Amino acid sequence: MSTVRLSFADVYGMSAWRLPCLRRGLGPNRFARRDKHSAASPTVRAELRALLRETAQPVAVVTSLMPPQASSPHTRFHGATLSSFSSIAMDPHPLVAFSLRIPSRMATSLKNAHIDWPSHMVINILSAVQENVALQFSRVDIHPHPFSSISYSLTEEGLPLIHGSLGALSCKLVASSWPLHDLKSLSAGQTKPDAEWEGDGIASELFIAEVIRVESPKPLKGDEMSHTLPLLYHRRAYSTTQPLAPSPTTNPGEKQ
Repeated sequence: MSTVRLSFADVYGMSAWRLPCLRRGLGPNRFARRDKHSAASPTVRAELRALLRETAQPVAVVTSLMPPQASSPHTRFHGATLSSFSSIAMDPHPLVAFSLRIPSRMATSLKNAHIDWPSHMVINILSAVQENVALQFSRVDIHPHPFSSISYSLTEEGLPLIHGSLGALSCKLVASSWPLHDLKSLSAGQTKPDAEWEGDGIASELFIAEVIRVESPKPLKGDEMSHTLPLLYHRRAYSTTQPLAPSPTTNPGEKQ
């Protein structure tokens, strides 16, 4: 059975990334060189983590099918809480991106997705009442069967749609993943999907997917207002939004 094994060049019909610097004549060999076993300095990583803790990140759970050889009555589906998720384009194609640590069951699941499937995954954007859902899908060691304790239905492609979510996106991978721990291969426009990471830090891969449909999950009984608010991760804790207090210099109803 064929699987998603397209390269970035296969998707966009070129031998290197379509970056602005390449259009200006800056070839792959002129990118800053970094040994494949090296990583950013501990200071940069610590400062970046500290800064990002001050920003609020949306919380999402990606769901997919487990590979046939790994599935069972309890593991037909797999889900994982995403630590990074973002919309990266609307036109001409609606695209989203996220990263996954490797090795992981979710990364394995997506890499084994059949290229002809109309949808490879569902990204469930969690609502403010779903902190417990985020926790269950983030700790497979503690919650090995998270689908047994949540309400969900299936999309028309048969993928889990978590009830009570703010919304959900049925997505199709545009290519194979890109190793974020191997900058040398990325700068050269090459990927090594099966290469093992032997350096410092955590290995991860970038996945880019096209949104093929916006789903409307069934609501849960309870506080209707909370179901219209997003679940956010801020300062190492789950949170949500609230309106800002009116500025003392702004009249009520005045447009800013």
